[in-house]
Amino acid sequence: MASLIRLALDHFPLTLLLLGLLLAMTSLAFTRRERTSERMASTLLRWFLLCSVGLSFFVNFVFHSFYGDLAARLIGWAPSPFQYEVGTASLGFALVGVVAAFGGLGLRLAAVLGPAAFLWGAALGHGLPMQQAHDYAQGNVGAMLGTDILVPLVGFALLAWQAKAQSRRSVFARSRL
Repeated sequence: MASLIRLALDHFPLTLLLLGLLLAMTSLAFTRRERTSERMASTLLRWFLLCSVGLSFFVNFVFHSFYGDLAARLIGWAPSPFQYEVGTASLGFALVGVVAAFGGLGLRLAAVLGPAAFLWGAALGHGLPMQQAHDYAQGNVGAMLGTDILVPLVGFALLAWQAKAQSRRSVFARSRL
């Protein structure tokens, strides 16, 4: 059990992406409301924003802000005062993610767009040292690198699904989402 918990924590972005999917499916399974395409897209996107953006970036904030030396060691880098800045930026993304989970499509786009730029930049920042310096530290490759690429793709796919489903309703119905 301890090794399973360690695995989940070591790969927290993937764990939280899967948790969001599980919570969204549970929410949809127990709702009494009609399961329209729009409701399913909105529910999946809401839980994605809460878990993969809000909670994941909050964990990143705590990790880089309060355990910076450990974070640097796991990435294979030297400790730096910039880790605190990464941490506080992550806190900003986390807060926007939580607020956007209950907001409209425009706010949800903003909550995916900012983290996407950060995560895809992080993928380059981790991938290049892996190629050039053969830095294969645990926090630099594997699931961490994969989720840096995957999480924004999932976010944009869910946004596109919700936008398409929403566009099928009348203007009056769309104003009440």
